[in-house]
Amino acid sequence: MTIKVFGEDLDVLNAKALGVKRLIEGVPSAADIIMEKTAGLPQICVKYVRDKLSIYGVSVDELNRIVSAAFAGSAAGNIFEGEKRFDLVVRLSDKYRYDIDNVRNLLVPVPGGGIVPLSELADVEYTKGPAKISLDNTHRRVVVCVNVRNRDLESVVKDIQQILDNNLQLPAGYYVEYGGQFENLRNARKRLLLAVPIALALIFIFLHFAFHSLKDAIMVYSAIPLSVIGGILMLWIRGMPFSISAAVGFIALFGVAVLNGIVLIEHLKELKEEGVENLRERVIRATHNRLRPVLLTASAAAMGFLPMAISTSAGAEVQRPLATVVIGGLITSTMLTMVALPLLYVVFEGFNGLKFWTFKRKS
Repeated sequence: MTIKVFGEDLDVLNAKALGVKRLIEGVPSAADIIMEKTAGLPQICVKYVRDKLSIYGVSVDELNRIVSAAFAGSAAGNIFEGEKRFDLVVRLSDKYRYDIDNVRNLLVPVPGGGIVPLSELADVEYTKGPAKISLDNTHRRVVVCVNVRNRDLESVVKDIQQILDNNLQLPAGYYVEYGGQFENLRNARKRLLLAVPIALALIFIFLHFAFHSLKDAIMVYSAIPLSVIGGILMLWIRGMPFSISAAVGFIALFGVAVLNGIVLIEHLKELKEEGVENLRERVIRATHNRLRPVLLTASAAAMGFLPMAISTSAGAEVQRPLATVVIGGLITSTMLTMVALPLLYVVFEGFNGLKFWTFKRKS
């Protein structure tokens, strides 16, 4: 992630960026803190002495042209080689372009035929200037880069925001923004706010197409809220915040969770077609016969995500929340589906079917 400090004065920006770097060095899991180098570039500064320029009759434009031609080069003509054309550039020889004394001793012609050294017309000295001027939307900024390890990005950013809000004093017109992976995180959150409802709606629509029954689709769809309980509970047990990877894990979980409901509902329908009219017997036989397939389906998916849930290598901060959500959701959805789904089936089959759960009153 990146922390961007915006402002006008480069010296102030550099000082505030250094302050940001010092303040966040103690944040857990914030590693490899690097500040963009914006100051300290050595350069030769030529300051014209206006009084002497007027005395010798040399214009600033003419002096600029001479200095630029001596060190950067100036086109004096063209060279043709067949159909190719090249500029003929004139400048000082290499051995006269690497010492400040060469700059001071650069000969400048003056009106009247005389020649004076540049040091007579300007103050030439070494200074340090900006190494780079970075702009973002036409605003000057300095970037502090931070790598996040063994922790989710959002919680690290919250810690950094709290530290900077309490300890970093910025002049008027200066402000801090957070970018890089954190900006991608915010964009991903906005997309998920659209993607999750669409995924839930599509799952229900496909279930309805598969069963051709609104009743059966609702029963199987009940596995989704049951799986959400386990995903949230497992995140809380492991002390993980709700992150983008956890949200993606919920989307994956929703698709896997409905499989158990499909297996059970299909078998209930098969038993009804085979002539098992007694509702109690039908439910008991279906749950008994499909207990093993349901457990195997959930276990296979959970075991596949287990290496990600216990991972400690690079990228584990993304893998762990996703896998944790899927495993926790599968545990609760499997357990509750075998209890809640038969009850819903009885309710939807008709209230007369509820009598097998109750005792007859004694007359």
